[in-house]
Amino acid sequence: MEKRKNGEVVTLDTRAESNDKVDRQRRYSQIIECLEENGNLTAKECAVIMMNKGYIPTSERNFTAPRMTEMSQKGIIEPIGKKVCGYTGKKVAVYSLRK
Repeated sequence: MEKRKNGEVVTLDTRAESNDKVDRQRRYSQIIECLEENGNLTAKECAVIMMNKGYIPTSERNFTAPRMTEMSQKGIIEPIGKKVCGYTGKKVAVYSLRK
């Protein structure tokens, strides 16, 4: 029998279920809208704007960061630099729409 960490299967299952429920195209459109209206943004800044627009329930960056990574891999947006986040104080990527 294969060894696994306690709770490993449950967390992988719940993570996959949550990921499957995301409407990626709608989220991509919302992120593009935020970048078009506000210019270059971090994932957290984008999440705050999206929360204020009522697109997401909280300003947690995990609503935007995975989608922004996917969009970057697809060539829709690109990281253009880093800056210190005004919310966390950590150095984070800044994204821009690709031209």
